[in-house]
Amino acid sequence: MVFVYVVRCRFTEPAREQAWNAWYSGPKIEQMLAQPLFRTCQRFRRAAGTGRDYLTVWTVENPQALATRQYRAQWGFAEWTPHITDWSRDLFDGAAAPEAAFAVTADGALAVAAFDHMSEDDAAAARDRVARAEPDMMWLPAIGLDRHTPIIGLRPLANGALSRSDQDHGDGRVQRAVYRPITRHYSAPQVPQEAADR
Repeated sequence: MVFVYVVRCRFTEPAREQAWNAWYSGPKIEQMLAQPLFRTCQRFRRAAGTGRDYLTVWTVENPQALATRQYRAQWGFAEWTPHITDWSRDLFDGAAAPEAAFAVTADGALAVAAFDHMSEDDAAAARDRVARAEPDMMWLPAIGLDRHTPIIGLRPLANGALSRSDQDHGDGRVQRAVYRPITRHYSAPQVPQEAADR
């Protein structure tokens, strides 16, 4: 069993965005993957559709990963916090999916469907509509942290394949987007990070 910790946000200071990405894709990932129970990480930027500009997918062994002394001492965006908006931290049940199921190749993309601030019933109905167009989407229920969305849909796309995830399906509350990777998929033992990801 794997648990998926998804962080979404926007960055509001263009003049510092490159430096922030260098920090997040380098020292921050190294720091977090050194924490107990953290397994993998990959960062993405929105290329199409609606939703937050940045998304990070972490996998953890169990929910206790987000309650350890080490995590509580180091979570957050440090000096970059004043430039972060629309920040969400949600923990999802990945069920039997392996960690590798959430990895995206350098030339691939990640289709995402989120239902922020919707009730569980409304989100379930909207998910059913999305699922008809995206039958291969993995649906993960929220089990902890902010619970901005009751459920999230994730679908890795290979070789730059297109998705319908940026199309409107009749409910303006549904955030559907395609995200491109801005780092490779890192596993906990793989530190330090590649210079190209900084």
